[in-house]
Amino acid sequence: MEIDILTLFPEIALAPLGESIIKRAREAGIVAIRAHNLRDWATDKHRRTDDYLCGGGQGMLMLPGPLFDAIGELKRPDTTVILMTPQGKPFKQAVARELAEKGGHLLIVCGHYEGVDHRVIEQLIDLELSIGDYVLTNGAIAAAVVTDAIVRLLPGALGDARSPEDESFSDPKMLEAPAYTKPADFRGLKVPEVLLSGHHAKITEWKKQKALERTRANRPDLLED
Repeated sequence: MEIDILTLFPEIALAPLGESIIKRAREAGIVAIRAHNLRDWATDKHRRTDDYLCGGGQGMLMLPGPLFDAIGELKRPDTTVILMTPQGKPFKQAVARELAEKGGHLLIVCGHYEGVDHRVIEQLIDLELSIGDYVLTNGAIAAAVVTDAIVRLLPGALGDARSPEDESFSDPKMLEAPAYTKPADFRGLKVPEVLLSGHHAKITEWKKQKALERTRANRPDLLED
């Protein structure tokens, strides 16, 4: 898979993607990740990429010109163009899995300021994504989150084919059960006996119950859905 991130802050987008699992996936040739500065497609001497909103309103909006030119140059026949925006579809594990399985080339466009001229969305964007109901300083942070979630699902990225299946949101309606490690007794805090019993059926049932309790406490909306 290849991923290009188009942003005003390429260093922010790439910083979290140069360590740990993603770094190893890149070094292994599983994924190629690049970040591009949108200002490279600005045409005026000040390299402007934004202007005031037509019809009034607070803030600045990203100009269509640099975006049309940049996307036109970076896009390929197998490209899915994604816009990171608070107005987008909620980004969930199922979306990450769908994009990972689709493969090919992702071009992630980072919204900034008050967003982008809507003509860009109408003509060039295949998918609008939001990582949550809040506003970030810039879309590069969101792009890094989406990239990380997708890349770790690519075959070979985790080094253990079972790993993605055992995590929270592998079941979209249930969080992961609590997990413990050694020592079995830490400062008087003990690992539940069932996990030390070696009785796999009982352990499985315990995990299901605890996962349900955790979901009810932290994400009751998943059970309502």
